[in-house]
Amino acid sequence: MKIALVIGSTISTIKDEVIRGRKLLIVRNADTAGKATGEPYIAVDTVSAGTGDLVMVTDGSSARYTNQTTNAPVDAVIVGVIDSLEMSGKVTYRKE
Repeated sequence: MKIALVIGSTISTIKDEVIRGRKLLIVRNADTAGKATGEPYIAVDTVSAGTGDLVMVTDGSSARYTNQTTNAPVDAVIVGVIDSLEMSGKVTYRKE
């Protein structure tokens, strides 16, 4: 799993039937302080995340193992919203 920051959303009216009705969010990988890094990509939202949320993303073939994405043609899925991160006893991120 990866840590990512939701930076926006996208709408696709024409898409594979298996992902019809699924919310698609734009995310960027993030560091343990919640700062976005790298290029943006699209992830299927399974947990009602929103812009500004720090989330857990599963990608690759693992993205097709959630109840909502089984056998779907997806490469990235948001599987959790992060409330806080702690590294070596120090809180590095806390949701506001």
